[in-house]
Amino acid sequence: MEIIICKTKEEASRKAADLVTALVKSNPKAVLGLATGSTPVEMYKCLIADNKAKKVSFKGVRSWNLDEYWGLPPTHDQSYRYFMDENLFDSIDIVKKNTHVLNGLAKDWKKEVASYEAAIKKAGGIDLQVLGIGSDGHIAFNEPGSSLASRTRIVSLTPQTIKDNARFFKKAADVPRQALSMGVGSIMEAKRIVLLAFGANKADAVKGMVEGGVSQFCTASALQMHQDAWVFCDAAAASKLKLKKYYAWRGDEALKAELAD
Repeated sequence: MEIIICKTKEEASRKAADLVTALVKSNPKAVLGLATGSTPVEMYKCLIADNKAKKVSFKGVRSWNLDEYWGLPPTHDQSYRYFMDENLFDSIDIVKKNTHVLNGLAKDWKKEVASYEAAIKKAGGIDLQVLGIGSDGHIAFNEPGSSLASRTRIVSLTPQTIKDNARFFKKAADVPRQALSMGVGSIMEAKRIVLLAFGANKADAVKGMVEGGVSQFCTASALQMHQDAWVFCDAAAASKLKLKKYYAWRGDEALKAELAD
């Protein structure tokens, strides 16, 4: 796991975007795994800027998103399909039919998740998976207690996650209580993982992910076992890391080498 510590979320997002852009330039048919929420928005802005500046094209890229609220139509302004269109897809040259988000209104969620995983496998798997991290250390909607071998499935959200997401809805009662989500095991199959974490409220989660034991109670800790995981965080999110000075030095060197290839 490489830890890239930056002064601001804008700097960290730009560096993370550089990894994504480099991948797509080297493999125009790359398969991306994408995340929603406020954390990746700045990185998506960087990708949009790169695309508009003709530094990279997404015409051949295919994407699969991590999750979707169960019960929300794609037209709902808090659905993750709506989010992705608003914050990325409508502003780059990706072919919309090549973007995939779980169907929150599927009549049979078991068939939906099975076909979703089958489609990813048929595409050759995820080349690069973008992740955020919850304040309790969860990735996607794999709440504390989720199996580290879990697959894409329907999940019930914890009160903390519902509280964290309530700011996006008019009132807390409107926040869905369930979601369809890739499992930890599904996520771990990505060839490369890029996780973003910003703000002091993520400091405990980042410490648990990087320096804690691998545990289902901090599902992001599974990334310690991944062969190519990169964590981009600002100073506040990295503030509780015991070895943050070492991580910063090592991460900078690793990123320079990676982007120089």
